[in-house]
Amino acid sequence: MKCTVDIDSKEYEDRFLKHYDELKWLYCELYQNNMTAFEKLCYSMYDYYNKRKIELKNIDRKREKNPNWYKENQLLGMMLYVDAFAKNLSGVKEKLDYIEECGVNYIHLMPLLDTPKEKNDGGYAVSDFRKIKPNLGKMEDLEQLSEECHNRGISICLDFVMNHTSEEHEWAKRAKKGEKEYQDRYFFYDNYDIPSEFEKTVPQVFPTTAPGNFTWLSEIDKYVMTTFYPYQWDLNYRNPVVLNEMIDNVLNLINKGIDVIRIDAVPYIWKQIGTDCRNLSQVHSIVRMMRMICEIVCPGVLLLGEVVMAPDKVTPYFGTMEKPECHMLYNVTTMATTWNSVATRDVGLLKQQMDIVNSLPKECIFLNYLRCHDDIGWGLDYTWLMQFGIGEVSHKKYLNEFFTGKYPNSFARGELYNADPKSGDARLCGTTASLCGIEKALHEKNNKDLEKAICLDIMLHAYMLIQSGIPVIYSGDEIGQLNDYSYHNVAGHCEDSRYVHRGKFQWDFALKKIEKKSIQGRVFSGIKNIAEIRKQFSVFSSNADVWTIHTGNKSVLGIVRANKNEKLIALFNFSEYDKTVCIDEDDVEYIELISKIKVQTNKINIPAYGVYWLLKK
Repeated sequence: MKCTVDIDSKEYEDRFLKHYDELKWLYCELYQNNMTAFEKLCYSMYDYYNKRKIELKNIDRKREKNPNWYKENQLLGMMLYVDAFAKNLSGVKEKLDYIEECGVNYIHLMPLLDTPKEKNDGGYAVSDFRKIKPNLGKMEDLEQLSEECHNRGISICLDFVMNHTSEEHEWAKRAKKGEKEYQDRYFFYDNYDIPSEFEKTVPQVFPTTAPGNFTWLSEIDKYVMTTFYPYQWDLNYRNPVVLNEMIDNVLNLINKGIDVIRIDAVPYIWKQIGTDCRNLSQVHSIVRMMRMICEIVCPGVLLLGEVVMAPDKVTPYFGTMEKPECHMLYNVTTMATTWNSVATRDVGLLKQQMDIVNSLPKECIFLNYLRCHDDIGWGLDYTWLMQFGIGEVSHKKYLNEFFTGKYPNSFARGELYNADPKSGDARLCGTTASLCGIEKALHEKNNKDLEKAICLDIMLHAYMLIQSGIPVIYSGDEIGQLNDYSYHNVAGHCEDSRYVHRGKFQWDFALKKIEKKSIQGRVFSGIKNIAEIRKQFSVFSSNADVWTIHTGNKSVLGIVRANKNEKLIALFNFSEYDKTVCIDEDDVEYIELISKIKVQTNKINIPAYGVYWLLKK
């Protein structure tokens, strides 16, 4: 049975027919051959294609001709909170000159859709998918910002929260009133029988601050599924209406000029009793359908999956060459392992991690970062660490004590998040600069330690930039912004330590970026310089071969990138002491790209927290 949508665009028809059979098969498999619901989806897709501005369609066509545009070495990202960065969307538009000055051409605007004032989980409890938070502006402001960004060659990424809505969403409000149609869009139960079956196999996301996966609603005498927080109600994707309307919501956002959709908490979106409700096959069917829908309606748009697992475990979310799913995924584990190397001065685990990432197909594109809006969870490879006598509980305790400054001689200053007194487990928060020691050195007026902290900050950014994929800076890191402890006095924020690194962007300090000897100037110029170098050489493209090398020193990480024209050896010293390594018995001469000096590889002296990018053509 064919879909009966009338199509008067040859371009759209070609794309539609290319994916029609598979799209219909997956949809009907999920929804028991519900062709009525499928036809509604098809009509909606065509409607959004017709509504799409010609300027956006032209971007689609250009990217269709070069589908690997995001895999090259030209993108540098920055993630930012609109209100913290520039008050509102119009303010961000006014600050685009600064963003360009940073060398950034990809901005991730943190959640900006409407949420309740207090129970909002930092923007991830959406109450209206068609409305911007009033303090940030309107949808028209988002469209104007995206238009100006596209004029400047800047792409925009936006979060799309698929797993749940706020309890203040219109659907939830009508469900509370007893309307079954809307209760069916969530998981409602009259008693605890079925919830108790779920609880037997479903892990808790926040066992300390939000235990359990269900919330009792006394006003209607029902339980509702709430995997994350009690005010975030899980959507029931077994109901085709939910999928259709959420696809409508995401296409509406895309038509405002969004280039990248970050699918939040994607592994959680399908629920099934007797499982852990994570990474189920139906999730992949939905993501695959989303990929096809985008390739039909807006093929210039990318899907970025938030999947918090080790790189070799997340690869199913890329799909296959024949049936791709997400274009890009987060490299969460490498971020955590990088900070582990900072605390231990040992790069062994990081090298092992990179060997795994480098063994993956080159089509696997990751977003790489040092810090983000969220915490650092210590999801390290403890099975690998165990061979060295390193236990999970004791090692997590050491890392948390080191990065909160409690460990003897620690230079880091951070705060714990979701600390569990019983298990001793916790996550970590803090800006890159504070975790690197800049905050402590300034407080103690120790210039020697300050010098090392700045070097560590720049070296870590250089390591982020050497990885294949898209490097993303967390707003403020480019000027060495420190922790903001004012959140302790803000209602609604004081119990969430993640706000320690979500402070307002310090524009007065940003002015100092032109002062060569200032902290802001040194960090800004250091990061920008290596980012510009990365864009100049093809060896940084994702199609290059990448592997690690032994340096003979546990504190020095060695990485090689090579293609048919260039070879780059990158060395990173994770120690506060100068190190000497030998990496080439042939005594080959390389050019060090950052300092522009010539280096013999038979004996290389690397300063404390130093970085060398050695190039041979």
